[in-house]
Amino acid sequence: MSNSVEIEKRRTFGIISHPDAGKTTLTEKLLLFGGAIQSAGAVKNSKIKKTATSDFMEIEKQRGISVATSVMAFNYKGKQINILDTPGHKDFAEDTFRTLTAVDSVILVVDVANGVEAQTERLMEVCRMRNTPVIIFVNKLDRDGKEAFDLLDELESKLNIKVCPLSWPIGMGDRFKGVYNIYKKELNLFSPNKTGISDDVKSIADVSSKEIDSIIGENPAAELREELEMIAGVYNPFDRETYLSGEVAPVFFGSAVNNFGVQELLNAFCEISPSPRGRESDQKMVNPDDPKFSGFVFKIHANLDPKHRDRIAFLRIVSGKFERNTFYNHVRLNKKMKFPNPTSFMAQDKSVIDEAFPGDVIGLYDSGNFKIGDTLNEGEKFMYKGVPSFSPEIFMELENLDPMKSKQLDKGVKQLMDEGVAQLFIQQPGSRKIIGTVGMLQFEVISYRLEHEYGAKCRFVPRNFHKACWITTTNHVMLEEFKRAKARYIALDKDDNLVFLAETQFLLQMAEQDYKDITFHKTSAFKLEV
Repeated sequence: MSNSVEIEKRRTFGIISHPDAGKTTLTEKLLLFGGAIQSAGAVKNSKIKKTATSDFMEIEKQRGISVATSVMAFNYKGKQINILDTPGHKDFAEDTFRTLTAVDSVILVVDVANGVEAQTERLMEVCRMRNTPVIIFVNKLDRDGKEAFDLLDELESKLNIKVCPLSWPIGMGDRFKGVYNIYKKELNLFSPNKTGISDDVKSIADVSSKEIDSIIGENPAAELREELEMIAGVYNPFDRETYLSGEVAPVFFGSAVNNFGVQELLNAFCEISPSPRGRESDQKMVNPDDPKFSGFVFKIHANLDPKHRDRIAFLRIVSGKFERNTFYNHVRLNKKMKFPNPTSFMAQDKSVIDEAFPGDVIGLYDSGNFKIGDTLNEGEKFMYKGVPSFSPEIFMELENLDPMKSKQLDKGVKQLMDEGVAQLFIQQPGSRKIIGTVGMLQFEVISYRLEHEYGAKCRFVPRNFHKACWITTTNHVMLEEFKRAKARYIALDKDDNLVFLAETQFLLQMAEQDYKDITFHKTSAFKLEV
């Protein structure tokens, strides 16, 4: 039987942004409109006790930031919406990059005052690499910020994508009246409402109607009409195909914390966003309507529930139908596995499911069988292509502060590395643990989680390395010579691949010149040569 009806229902997307652009608040308001939660509380700083639904780790609650990707599902207007809320902080960019492999489209949140920031550009580059369809939500219109037309120009120039406004703000800051929905030709006015859905909504289809003047005032109404004329002259009408191909990004304006413009965004998203897409494997393109089940692990999280030392692998279903208590093939291990308690998510709330379809993200309880990038399927021998590990930028040696807890420390480090929190390099002699990350905040998270989840205390000592390079060669004589000459800088990663820890850019260039038969890989996306 075809799964086409279930596939068409599903919309799986990621929410990405620079830190503090309001991404997690927007996620909550989408859940609010979807009926998945009854009220929402914004995470503004660590003094506020209410924390966002999607931030479930204790350190996230203390810091008021998202550290791990959260998965949430709800139904809205006949669609099953699967949201993946990602960390905004640049120190956790790799988690976000991996998450982007599991979504079919993206909502990018931009702060109207700050515009396009460095992390926004980096995230958008990943979307552009995969031609992922992107919708842009310009947030915080209840505050003063950049003029809308200036911001659209900045979005086009810095993000390297054409834009098409589908809603338009009426004023800004104290003068903010609401948004005009260009896509539906409706005027929607909201009153500030931070905790629930506003019921003060008016729809006026004709922008030339004098009723607008009586509601928002003559000057704002005249300004709105003039700006809508300019939009019609400057920007092409919205075309869904150019959006789906990743060439054009529709833009919506609003204020997530006050529920301005969120419902317009959600309604349009349900209409225009793509249903689940296929994925490239090392053997073939796999489409959602292929009858055989397949999926890939894009995230692993230990201790989702601190009361139970559980470990969950997040699996994106690509094709076929997943069924509970059915044997599937773990391709890397060539091992048959079945799952009695597969779960769906509403942040930290989990429920057992009997079946799932392409586009769904499910949680599989794991005792250590899974690594990020693993493929599950019905006996076929292909593996999905995933996002590689990038060379870290900061290196620290981990020192155990309690030798009596060595076993707990080793277990904690292994599990956190399997989650992709950071990268581990083992140096000899002494099996020294070098942790590599892209940002300092990750060390704080690792230290906190090792102590509070595993009962192991540690400290980090800075190590002066410039880059970690994975090395491969067919010249084994040269490799042995290189290992002898650079013994102090050779390490193994968690999969026992050889890594060269270069102290400076100059020493890396010298090594590349002196050992021409050795390839120095800046990411782990390589196949070992035989």
